[in-house]
Amino acid sequence: MSAEERRESVVRAAVIEFARHGYRGTSTEAIARRVGVSQPYLFRLFPGKQAIFTAAAERCIEETWRVFDEASVGLTGEEAAAAMSEAYMGLVEDREQLMMQMQLYVSVFASRMVGEDEIGAMARQLWGELFERVRERVGGDVQGTTEFFAYGMLINTLVALGFPREHRIWDGFGEREDEHEGERRDEHEGERRDEHDGEGERRDGRAGGE
Repeated sequence: MSAEERRESVVRAAVIEFARHGYRGTSTEAIARRVGVSQPYLFRLFPGKQAIFTAAAERCIEETWRVFDEASVGLTGEEAAAAMSEAYMGLVEDREQLMMQMQLYVSVFASRMVGEDEIGAMARQLWGELFERVRERVGGDVQGTTEFFAYGMLINTLVALGFPREHRIWDGFGEREDEHEGERRDEHEGERRDEHDGEGERRDGRAGGE
């Protein structure tokens, strides 16, 4: 196995370990053991624990964007947002993916409490880049992007708390989709009425000229 393949194995193992135990509670020994390498070899691939955590965080955010991108390619506006929202519901079914994301937020807060912010700077950059990618995909609408992420964070909370999908607390998500679908139907009906009215005016004009 090449060094790059070993590095990939370390990142995958790190996501699992950090997701389950957090930054403070995860040892490089545990990561090395999961990969099946020695600690000295681990440090030949990464300079330290923080570098491993950064790679795991980057993988988590990049995986989120990959799912968004594949679901919404060729779409924009509400259609793109709806497609990404649906895809995100599938993504967070992977509990380790979700918990790695949540551990990232906790780790930033915990580090700042003791006067350290290197992890925070890294996390804010990653999250900011994800926000901008989504904003561009939905057509540059900042408010719409903010609402999209707000719903995503609520999904994180409900999944982390263990609310089953049939619980009534999830009903609002369906109502939101129904609302958008209704808006789209109204828009289409309005366009059809405009076309019909325009056609009627053209007919009347022709009749008057005859």
